[in-house]
Amino acid sequence: MVRNEKNSQQTNPRFSEIIQDALDRRSFVHVVLATACGAVLLPQTGTAFATTGSRDPLHPADGHERTQLFHFHGVPASQRDAVVVPEGYVAEVLYRWGDPINGIEPRFLSDASNSAADQERQAGMGHDGIEFFAIPGHDPNERGVMCVNHEYTDQILLFADGLEPMPPAKMPLEKVRKSQASHGISIVEIARQPDGSWKVLDSKFARRLTANTPIRISGPACELIGTEVRGTMNNCAAGRTPWGTYLTCEENFQGVFGTDQPGFEPNERQRRYGLTAAGYAYKIDGQNVSAYRWWQQDRRFDLSVPNNDADRFGYVVEVDPLDPQAMPVKRTALGRFRHENAEVTLARDGRVVVYMGDDQPDEFIYKFVSRMPYDPNNKESFGVQATGGLLDDGTLYAARFDNDGVGHWVELSPQNPALATWTAAEIAVYSRDAATLAGATPMDRPEWIAVDPKTGEVFASLTNNKGRKVADPASANPRANNFYGHIVRWFEDDRDAAALSFSWKVFVLGGNPALADDDKRGNSAGDAFACPDGLKFDSSGILWIQTDISSSLLNQPGFEELGNNMMLAADPQTGEIRRFLTGPLGCEITGNTMTPDRTTMFINIQHPGEPADEVSDSLNPTKYSQWPDGPDGGRPRAATIVVRRLDGKPIGQ
Repeated sequence: MVRNEKNSQQTNPRFSEIIQDALDRRSFVHVVLATACGAVLLPQTGTAFATTGSRDPLHPADGHERTQLFHFHGVPASQRDAVVVPEGYVAEVLYRWGDPINGIEPRFLSDASNSAADQERQAGMGHDGIEFFAIPGHDPNERGVMCVNHEYTDQILLFADGLEPMPPAKMPLEKVRKSQASHGISIVEIARQPDGSWKVLDSKFARRLTANTPIRISGPACELIGTEVRGTMNNCAAGRTPWGTYLTCEENFQGVFGTDQPGFEPNERQRRYGLTAAGYAYKIDGQNVSAYRWWQQDRRFDLSVPNNDADRFGYVVEVDPLDPQAMPVKRTALGRFRHENAEVTLARDGRVVVYMGDDQPDEFIYKFVSRMPYDPNNKESFGVQATGGLLDDGTLYAARFDNDGVGHWVELSPQNPALATWTAAEIAVYSRDAATLAGATPMDRPEWIAVDPKTGEVFASLTNNKGRKVADPASANPRANNFYGHIVRWFEDDRDAAALSFSWKVFVLGGNPALADDDKRGNSAGDAFACPDGLKFDSSGILWIQTDISSSLLNQPGFEELGNNMMLAADPQTGEIRRFLTGPLGCEITGNTMTPDRTTMFINIQHPGEPADEVSDSLNPTKYSQWPDGPDGGRPRAATIVVRRLDGKPIGQ
């Protein structure tokens, strides 16, 4: 997810100039799909179901029989204030904003009057990335630890009286602390119940990491920013390591920084990262109103204060979900930008490779390759206790996509002549500028990256770039005015994740296939969608796609046939895409993790009820959505849901 998009001014090779060649090389399988059926998680306490029809089995367009990768009956596009899943499936709410991390107390108050101290022991807002971890000695299909990111706060719904007192009055310290406590990560223990549902347990593992939690800083950036900071925040998507730690990714940190100092102007490097005096702002009565204003009570967020913390956010943070005493650590060798997710795989020689996207128009795709291979027996080289280990010692690269279907990873280090005057610390802190100088290709909001566990092929979602015009020379879109986004795929040379070149294609263009405009017409081999965001492979090889059409565009002209945001299943080999789930009004679908046997899927529903202008109504909080708790719930709440089959079989089969 991204707020207040700004285009970077760059002159690197344009992706829009080369994508048509890729489309000419790509042959899509076209499939006709009939009416779908589904079950519905309505905005009320408990779960209700409704059947809406059936779908005939899929037949390949070329007439040859293929083994189907997934077998569920897809659901139709929806404009309901509900979660809709296929017939034979159930969706249940597990962990909402405000739910206690121990499953007991403090309970959520529907008028949002919980204190900052309460919020430190409750689920934060803006559920996003998620991972599920086994607990030694327990069946991982029945019990485990779940890590949930909390990306941002709706500053109006968070408080009983909304933004009061309005600027120029200062935001009260209690409100600042509650907002800070709503960011970060939840770590909770969950278990399957006898009826198949899941619940949060009272557990020694349960804890919250917030914008005030002590965090260690490791890697090359320490030379410039020190070795400790308080907090992780704006936690977007996530990843996991082979050694069982959680990677949480800091994205839109720029929104919580600002200043009230008259005449303040950000410097060039601050502007590149979107830092402004107002921070993230709501447009109210034609005026920009700063939403966070943390800097009024916490000077480390004041951009006018020397050595403020702005350069200490925007990193991948490693967390040990099973060790509450272990201090999380920011791994600065992986670069500083608006991180979406961190997809970890191993190179042929065992070195650790981390793929990452920078979620802003005209920014870059990155990968990090460790210097040493992963050795399970060398525990000093990995984990949150390691310093100078696998995630601290390696090389950061940015991707360049050439017009012949070949791409290259350009090195971001002083060894690259374009960066010969830079230090490793400067590259770690100002990675965007380094990638620009090195000649990487600007992309259309690079978000999640996923690696096919069967083939090693890499997929990246490019959500959109709607702020650009046709003649913009800095544009790097596959289409002019790319409102609908697309997904690219590539094979690293020799099928080795550490390779320095790759062959790429376009997998699919988002959009409605019924539209006549080339810039808007999608080419999905199956169900239409737009603005791909979350990507995740499961162990069977299904690529799960989640969408993030902005609330200003949902169900508007050109998007009305697509309905609410959704989750789809894709077959990388045939190109078939089938709609699996649709979300409630105004929400984004994000985050995806499963139990090892694939019988339970955990998904996050973010900002249900977000209005088109992103300004909620503090006097009527349920005006735009009543999900998930209905009219008595007080306000819509982001939540982790559980999706499972009623017959207990694996998801998708």
